[in-house]
Amino acid sequence: MKYFSVFAAFALALLTIFSCSRETLPSADVTYDILIQNAMIVDGTGGNPFSGSILVSDGMIVYAGKSSLEGYRAERTIDAGQRVVSPGFIDAHAHGNAEMNPVFRNFWSQGVTSIALGMDGRSPGIDDLPGWMQRVEDARPVVNIIHFVGHGTARDHAGLPMQRGAATAQDLDRLASLIEKQLEAGSFGVSTGIEYIPGVFADRQELARVAEVVASHDGLVTSHIRNEDDDAVKASVRELITMGADGGARVNVSHIKIVYANDVADAEGVLAVMDSARAAGVAITADVYPYTASFTGIGILYPDWALPPNNFEQVRRERREELATYLRERVNRRNGPQATLLGTAPWSGRTLAEIADSLGQPFENVLIDRMPPGSASAAYFVMNLDVMRRFLIDDHVSVSSDGSPTMLHPRGYGSFARIIRQFVQEEGALSLEDAVRKMSLMTAETMRLDQRRDGEGAMQVFVPESSVDGLSPDARLEARNHRLRFAPRGLIREGFAADILVFDPVNVRDNATFENPHQYASGMDYVLINGVLVVEDGEPTGARPGLVLRM
Repeated sequence: MKYFSVFAAFALALLTIFSCSRETLPSADVTYDILIQNAMIVDGTGGNPFSGSILVSDGMIVYAGKSSLEGYRAERTIDAGQRVVSPGFIDAHAHGNAEMNPVFRNFWSQGVTSIALGMDGRSPGIDDLPGWMQRVEDARPVVNIIHFVGHGTARDHAGLPMQRGAATAQDLDRLASLIEKQLEAGSFGVSTGIEYIPGVFADRQELARVAEVVASHDGLVTSHIRNEDDDAVKASVRELITMGADGGARVNVSHIKIVYANDVADAEGVLAVMDSARAAGVAITADVYPYTASFTGIGILYPDWALPPNNFEQVRRERREELATYLRERVNRRNGPQATLLGTAPWSGRTLAEIADSLGQPFENVLIDRMPPGSASAAYFVMNLDVMRRFLIDDHVSVSSDGSPTMLHPRGYGSFARIIRQFVQEEGALSLEDAVRKMSLMTAETMRLDQRRDGEGAMQVFVPESSVDGLSPDARLEARNHRLRFAPRGLIREGFAADILVFDPVNVRDNATFENPHQYASGMDYVLINGVLVVEDGEPTGARPGLVLRM
């Protein structure tokens, strides 16, 4: 009897293992939209790759597993040839005009299938967000759009004073109400740019009020912090942590960096501040782009007293010598005028040093007389590769580009491809599995994109045709699009939207440089967005299946 009991227990264990490992396959009697076979699936979790197949129907993944799916039918079958199949990448921080220039090839050529817009405190759609969302979809974007409310834009629209600490309770009520309406319309959270005007005027009370509204919708506060310089960055991160703690919101440091730092210990110090905040119950993450030059307006070089609401002409006239001294010292501390590369005509592609030399003037005079605040933008070579790499490999830091189709900085065309080419293939700083996680699921989790968000049962999404019987073609399309706007993303998994990449990591290249920043990345063999092929056999198809996603 004893031996029988042992045998029975062993048999039961085998049966349990077999049952847990056995996959439930979808019906073989249905013709699916796309079948990907012979794939090396890197699913976005950071776990080990596995060989298998993927089925797509109606924009959704209906199967992702180890079966070869021999005998299954599809309108389009792709033999991945053991190339990597991964989730589409999600850009945590991007820029661009989705109404006027919706193609965004710079993003999808490097595998980005969804981009977050409304960053650094500035956002579109403040008057009528549903109307803006509809106009964007009417423009037929290629990638999916994730909207964030710009705190600075909302602040301007609510009429808050351009003075720190001057906002009244009524002012904050107006600001909170405006942000509330944007979140109710489907925005994913609030971005702040409190190094810039008007965000610079926000005090702790104002930031807490904003965070309270965001927290009530389980949104995210993503912040261009107040100061990224080495002597101020910790205090700036702590200010964001305080905002999260005061209002109960999840917070994210946008494009985390340290200006002037050349010691990895400086990055460790900032990360330690964030670790301590998490231990105290504040949910804080960050994103980073893989370049050592930033890109922003020339006003970053000027003192506060030369920026609005102050009158620059008056400052130039009455405090010129003081301003020149400030600019000379600040630019020299930022690695000198040769480290400032202009990106605005007529200076595009030339350093401040080169421009000053050609004009025969000190660079501080060139700034004062020819490049006042708001007149130009530039790339600033002020960061250290080792410091940036330390941020990149941290478990709580995802990948972004902070780029756009028009910016004269290669990050908008190369960030995600550069991660694969340099930090995975060449350096081995990241495994491919972890890199994919940082470019897909990690961002999705931070933004709650990994969850279904319309309250409907997930099964309804991936039973082909079942919920749209009897509808007209237009109504069927709208029903499909509605489900996809709220569908989870960031994983190769049944029930997730079919944003999918097929590529050989060896072939992925970032081709954009500072000299030629608008060169598209290469190496993506297939790119699917919402189950539609945007790239096929390495060539654009012309399809434009992107949607404005809703929280």
